[in-house]
Parts: sequence; structure tokens; C-alpha cells
Amino acid sequence: MQFSKDYKKIKGDASFRKFYRNKKTKSILVYAKKEKNKNLLIYDAINKILIKNGIIAPKLLRQNYKKNYIEIEDLGDKTIYQSFLNKEKNHYLIFKKVIKILNKIQTIKNKKIKNFNNRLHKVKYYEKNILFDEVKLFSDWYVNTKLTKKKLSIFKYRFNKEIKFLLSRLNYKNDTFVHRDFHVSNLMINSNNQIGLIDNQDALIGNKAYDLASLIDDVRYKTPKSLKQKIYNYYLKTNKKINKKKFRNDFVILSVLRNLKIIGIFMRLSDRDNKKKYLKLIPYAWHMIDNRMSENNLFINLKLILKTNFPKLISS
Repeated sequence: MQFSKDYKKIKGDASFRKFYRNKKTKSILVYAKKEKNKNLLIYDAINKILIKNGIIAPKLLRQNYKKNYIEIEDLGDKTIYQSFLNKEKNHYLIFKKVIKILNKIQTIKNKKIKNFNNRLHKVKYYEKNILFDEVKLFSDWYVNTKLTKKKLSIFKYRFNKEIKFLLSRLNYKNDTFVHRDFHVSNLMINSNNQIGLIDNQDALIGNKAYDLASLIDDVRYKTPKSLKQKIYNYYLKTNKKINKKKFRNDFVILSVLRNLKIIGIFMRLSDRDNKKKYLKLIPYAWHMIDNRMSENNLFINLKLILKTNFPKLISS
């Protein structure tokens, strides 16, 4: 697809989308020939829900669904992750602001909105079968390349059984608006030094611990252990009605499941889409899985399965 010379292609993400910046109009053109419904229609719908609830997200400027693109407001090119790389010192202060945004997201009640095609979009629920299918990406794409066919079959049987067990031990119901990719690379700092949210198309109604796990145990930014705990404690401080024991249980389970999924996704990006840059992030995902499993006896069997097949990656 050809666009005018004012639109300059910029760095993409892990999706099928392509992005073009127009500095004159302060806009981003999002082109998506694949998965158009999610990447254009649903993206617009979720952005509208966020904006309606006082959260900064890209506004729709124009659209041409037939030609596979939308044009949205440009929130700038500075992510919180980039500000950390540029020696931004007070990480905790920024994370406190992020937690306030997360709290705002978690108060969203409206689950329906019309997209730009005037069709009603209803935000779906983050059912356990969706979580299960996501975690299966780990065995389908990562483990599949590491074990023999016979060992793989045994692994999948035992692994799937444990994942279903862990899902059965979640305490909180699906009653909270969940971004599903809430981390410092999707949080933008605009020209007014306000924080906005991008990559919003995957939002569902799910477990209130999910986005916090995504933020604190983010594979892209190696948050120091002490800072992880401070962020977690601040969230609890601003959510006093939460049952701390039940919430911690769900936080740890969802962190492990999410990072297993991420390893699978990153392997798929490498093998299927030739995006090799994501491979370097896999060791840290393993590190976080190992650390979180040590917190809860619910992981005894899963840890044994992973330790048996990947002894160098899981501690004793």
C-alpha cells in the first residue's frame, strides 16, 4: 500500500500491523490487511471506551476500512520504557502514576460501544479456555523445538493437566476491564507529560490481578526485585478492600501463565515471522517463571515437569 510522502514508516510491534507517522498532522496511520477486525475495528472501539473513561488513548481521525487502514492521534514516540533507558531516575514515582491509571481502568463498567462502522462491539470475557489456549503456545512453539516427538507428547499431557489445575485455583471472577498487555512499552508519555495507553485492541473482562502481573513481571524491562515489591505494595495501598492472600495467589499464577505464553509467542515470532529480536527476552521470562513458582506450593508439579525437561532453566 502506497501513502503520500508525508507518511514515514516507523518501527512496528509484534502484530501484523504497519505504522506510518505524519509529523505535519501529528497522526499515525495504522495499516492492517490481516486480522482487520481486531487491529482496526476493535482497536478503535477499545480506544473509545478508554477515552470515555478519562484515560488517554489514540483518537480516531479518519478511516478507510476497505483499504485496510485507520488514522489515529499520535501520542508521541516516548514510552515509559524509553524514559527508563534514558536514565530517568525516579522509576517508582512513574510507576505510582501508572498504578493510578490502572486503578482507573479497573473501574470501567461499560462493556459495549459502537466502532467506526457503527457496529456494536461488546468486550468479551477472558474465559479460562482462552487463558489455557494462550499458555499452550509455550508447548506448541517453544517446547516443540526442544524435545523429541515422544518426550513432547508426554510433556504436553502433563503440562496441560497442570495448567488446568492452576486455572482452577484462581480466586477472582472475570469482572474487571483488563488491557492484557499492560507494560512500560505500551505506556506513552505525551508532550504534556501525561501518560497514555496504546496497543489496546486485546482488552477483555478478566481477573483484576492480570494487568498488575503484566506490569510488574514485564519481560522487556528488568524491574529490580525491591521495586517490584514497592509497586505491588502501592497497588494494595490504593485497593484496601482486596483480600491480600487471594489476590497474591492469583497474581503469582497469572504471572507464571503469562510468561509461559510470552515464551511461546516470542518463539512463534522468531520461527514464523522471522522476528529474531524477541529471542533475547526469553531467558528473563524463564527467570521470572522460576522465581514466581518458588512462592507457592501450587507449582510443585509444574516445577517438576519444567525442571525435568529444562534442568538448566529451573532452580532446584
